[in-house]
Amino acid sequence: MDAEPHSFPPPLPPLLGEAPRPPKPDQGKKLKKALVSLGVIGVLLAKSKSLLLPLLKFFPVILKTGGSMFVTIWVYAISWGWWFALGFVLLLFVHECGHLLAAKRIGLKVGAPVFIPFMGAFIALKEAPKNAWIEAQVGIGGPLLGTLGAVVCFGIYLATGNPFFGALTYVGFVLNLFNLAPVGFLDGGRIVTALSPWLWLVGIVVVGFLMVTQFNFLIALIFFASLPRVFSLFRRKSEEELRYFEVTPAQRWFMGTLYFGLVAFLVLGMSLVHIRP
Repeated sequence: MDAEPHSFPPPLPPLLGEAPRPPKPDQGKKLKKALVSLGVIGVLLAKSKSLLLPLLKFFPVILKTGGSMFVTIWVYAISWGWWFALGFVLLLFVHECGHLLAAKRIGLKVGAPVFIPFMGAFIALKEAPKNAWIEAQVGIGGPLLGTLGAVVCFGIYLATGNPFFGALTYVGFVLNLFNLAPVGFLDGGRIVTALSPWLWLVGIVVVGFLMVTQFNFLIALIFFASLPRVFSLFRRKSEEELRYFEVTPAQRWFMGTLYFGLVAFLVLGMSLVHIRP
């Protein structure tokens, strides 16, 4: 609730026939000191322009990432409480930082992470990957670092026995495993472009089954948004499109080992956290 503004009585007019009083000498000195102080502040601001401009340019990024993160924490806190909401969003942030670091390492221009309540988070690629190998590297960066974040939570859980960190660990494993589903714009859908795009069919069947048996708006959105990529498997492709999926055998084996190994690790981690008393 906003505080009401203070109201002050207006100054009384001078008495009739009374000449206005001249200002006191010290008031002029105070005015000069105030002007000098303002001048000094102005000079300092002018000299610190090189420092302020980068901060002002970075301010929208703070609002975009920090603001959307705070809103997401607040929304989740309504159902889960502040501490668990904070932990979950931090796990999301670590996951997105994995994509960010992978893209930066390759040299792709990307935007700051943006959070959307009940939909997760994303970073926008400002330029499209040149081939499937690059797309797969950016795709697997998130689950790799996100899994590491969940492992850190598991280490704290083992050291303290605090069930709060056990729950965060389990959620972190589930989050990253779900993102590895080989379909559409999920991380798994991007990773398997370097293995075989036909794995998208496996992913769309799994997501379709989940949509029918455990309907969820997000799952339905993923299913329908993934259909165009699945349909593209059955149309004739141009030479440029065919070159996009050209991957060396060594790259395919490396990414396949990393992908399926990460899936197995996450499944094993979920089972260990679940059965631990």
